[in-house]
Amino acid sequence: MAGVLLPLSLGACAWFEGDSLVGGPAGSLEPPTDYLIGPEDVVVISVWKEEGLEQEVIVRPDGKLSFPLAGDVAAAGRTPEQVQRDIATKIERYIPDPVVTVSVKEIGNKIYVIGQVKRPGAYVIGRYVDVVQALTLAEGLTPFAAENSIKILRRQGTEEQVFPFEYAEVKKGRGLEQNIFLKGGDVVVVP
Repeated sequence: MAGVLLPLSLGACAWFEGDSLVGGPAGSLEPPTDYLIGPEDVVVISVWKEEGLEQEVIVRPDGKLSFPLAGDVAAAGRTPEQVQRDIATKIERYIPDPVVTVSVKEIGNKIYVIGQVKRPGAYVIGRYVDVVQALTLAEGLTPFAAENSIKILRRQGTEEQVFPFEYAEVKKGRGLEQNIFLKGGDVVVVP
């Protein structure tokens, strides 16, 4: 039990005291400041004073969404404000000075935790979930887990990145830069 509580305590201290013990995307120790829309996110798009132009839209796996008068709009990897501007630009030939709002209603990002964890599976993640939190979602490691051989697999286009994670070291308060923030589609492999 102490093996589980120490990392959780360290993470909680870092989060609430403002210390940056949790890592960000490879090389970054700070979480991103703006939420980036991802595939399968549900967004609500509305145009002020245009009742027929309010819709809930799911971002497709190709990262685009479709909206009346605007057609296909690139959404994945962009902030809601960037998507708002694109939609407004595309529809202004039909609606003068459109006021467009894009908000994320539901996050569709999933990570996968597989192998020697108590509850392997797919988990919907919010804005900032790091490796220790993902292992906690999976109810921790089994007694047979190879604590220092955990890998995080991340696909970037056609390229796959592999990040090592030594849980035993993180439990001791060392190597905390390994505790990176996960992105939708990441796979945590616990051999």
